[in-house]
Amino acid sequence: MTPLQTFYKSLLIGTVISALLAACATSPLGRKQLILMPESQMQQMGATSYQQIKQSRTLSNNARDQRYVRCVASAITDAMGGGNWEVNLFADDTANAFALPGGKIGVHTGLLDVAQTPDQLAAVLGHEVGHVIAHHSNERMSIQFATQTGGQLLQALSGEPSPEKQLLFAALGIGAQVGVQLPFSRKHESESDLIGLELMAKAGFDPRASVTLWQNMAKQGGEKPPEFLSTHPSNETRIQELSQNMNKALPLYRKAKQSGETPNCQR
Repeated sequence: MTPLQTFYKSLLIGTVISALLAACATSPLGRKQLILMPESQMQQMGATSYQQIKQSRTLSNNARDQRYVRCVASAITDAMGGGNWEVNLFADDTANAFALPGGKIGVHTGLLDVAQTPDQLAAVLGHEVGHVIAHHSNERMSIQFATQTGGQLLQALSGEPSPEKQLLFAALGIGAQVGVQLPFSRKHESESDLIGLELMAKAGFDPRASVTLWQNMAKQGGEKPPEFLSTHPSNETRIQELSQNMNKALPLYRKAKQSGETPNCQR
């Protein structure tokens, strides 16, 4: 390698690492994050994706269930400071829900068979909104961008091992499929569970219902991959983590009840 090539290699490594370090943020639970995308762009992407979902899926025509879902969602979003959230119920038998940047929430009708009470539904919606609050989609995209860019740089910088190359490997997370992306996904799920637990408690929903919800989910059955190869924690892990944090959520719930936060969401 010529001196000029060495100089450009060092400059490229320094630029990439500096950009990654400058993009560090902190999640609501104090975890360091890599955030590269502008929030305005994430909101636009969320709104565009949501519009495509509405065009490709069928909205439920059950007005009573729509009011019920929007009542629970409104209580959750009010607990995080309000905002203009669009909430829709989709005619889909799967037990699922989602929230997107830009204030978009979707709930599948099949979820109402598993989340059988307003408190249980609040646990799900608190969890999904927690992903948005913690900028998890931005973090996932940032990690994906970094790992893809890293692959291209590694190809350009192939050659003998060096301290610079090892530092670049560490910054970009080589072995990302299992070493970075999956563990981060599980971390996101656990983090959103705890954020959602706090949100539902502040909204006046009983946080203990979150444990019942995941017990219901566990009864759904089906073969699941080993947890270390799954993007989600096991039901048992979630129940354990939620139970361990209940002593923090229950005082928030009692305070909300004393302040008159009693959501009257009836199906």
